[in-house]
Amino acid sequence: MLPPPSITVIEEARVAVPATAALPPKPLRLCALDAQWLTLPLIQSLFIFVDGAGAGNILPFESAVASVRASLADTLARFPPLAGRIVHQPATGDAAIDCTAAGVAGGGSVRFLVAEMDADAARLAGDEKHDVEAFVRLVPTLDAGRLPAETMAAQVTRVRGGLALGVAMHHAVADGRSLWMFLEAWAAACRGDAASGAAAAPTFDRAAIKIPGGEELARAVLRKYAPDLPMAAVAGHLIRPNLSRRTFTITAQNMRRLKQRIADLSPAAQSSAAAAAPPSSFVAVAALAWVSFVHAKYPAGIVSAADEVYLFFFADCRARLDPPPGNHYFGTCISGCLARATARDLLAKNGVGVAAAAVAAEVRRAAEDPLAGWDWMSTVEGVNLDRLVNLAGSTRFRAYEVTDFGWGPPGRTELVTMNQDGLVVLVAGKKGGGGVQASVSLHPAHMNAYKSHFISYFG
Repeated sequence: MLPPPSITVIEEARVAVPATAALPPKPLRLCALDAQWLTLPLIQSLFIFVDGAGAGNILPFESAVASVRASLADTLARFPPLAGRIVHQPATGDAAIDCTAAGVAGGGSVRFLVAEMDADAARLAGDEKHDVEAFVRLVPTLDAGRLPAETMAAQVTRVRGGLALGVAMHHAVADGRSLWMFLEAWAAACRGDAASGAAAAPTFDRAAIKIPGGEELARAVLRKYAPDLPMAAVAGHLIRPNLSRRTFTITAQNMRRLKQRIADLSPAAQSSAAAAAPPSSFVAVAALAWVSFVHAKYPAGIVSAADEVYLFFFADCRARLDPPPGNHYFGTCISGCLARATARDLLAKNGVGVAAAAVAAEVRRAAEDPLAGWDWMSTVEGVNLDRLVNLAGSTRFRAYEVTDFGWGPPGRTELVTMNQDGLVVLVAGKKGGGGVQASVSLHPAHMNAYKSHFISYFG
């Protein structure tokens, strides 16, 4: 086995919010939706750029670093929570994001690392199987085990034939939609897109999230999930080391084929002569990922035919809360969904159709009652994790399209924080048009069976 790639940190600096930025007048108190994430794993996203593979060549490394750094400062002026700190307010029992003028002056800024690694950009971007050791070294971590906690860090790394950009964000400050909102603005600023400055401004006021119980509910969540504040140690029970990770690319043509196959196998189509409507891309890939997981675990004896199996995912609540906080709300605004089925039903010939119907039912339920799953940790409490697929991301996250920093889209983007057996991460595919990228984390002994079943639907 080859030794892990070596990395050298050249510089560790801070990127501050410009003095002219308009900052919130008071700390942003975490709402109940944010508070659940205070002790949970962080978001670590990686973007690998291959020289000459995008719209143009990457700038010389020093120039690229300078451009990324300067545009980060400009973008932080529009997203000040990412330059603040999560603080404990012991007098009330609250936790809040302090990105006020006083808070930022007291040390608020983003840690910015510059590094170099002896690894090949084209190989890192092209391999189906993740180079986990390299990926982990290409993203920063956050100092978040005790409040005040960092909310963001960034790392730019020179690799052979390209560069890597790693971003870490605290999940109590941002969900997936917020992450991509910020990255789109940062990339646009870096490439000098004048239209980016005219884009709708993000909003941060947690008071816009109307949940029965309000501030006291948020405090109750903190007492339940982070009882030792200001200590906020990462929850270790969700982390399973030594997992295999692979990425599957579903082209737009294959996606259409998968949707039609699911429609033909749906319970409605099986019981009626009428043709069933094809599912959404999200429902289609979720169903296939779920069934492939059961097919991989069943021969190994992890799952028996009579077992109940589960698929968990999040639904964005921004448009469905009353009143809605708006599409540009920057924070954590997601609710948990749990689809259930018996392994026997998913192992059947029409299993992917059964799975799609169960996922679609959960999507409809979340649309009708978006707050029913707000306490998502209680939703999965008691569920056997060996029989659970955890689906993150969205087929609507335009991960490649929006992260052109001036030298074309990345050759690869991945969520590095994939530390659970059965975790699947979705983003829109590289070339758009309806394609999807699905990255999977699984016990190594089960990955080949998973892959075999997954790709069989496109043969």
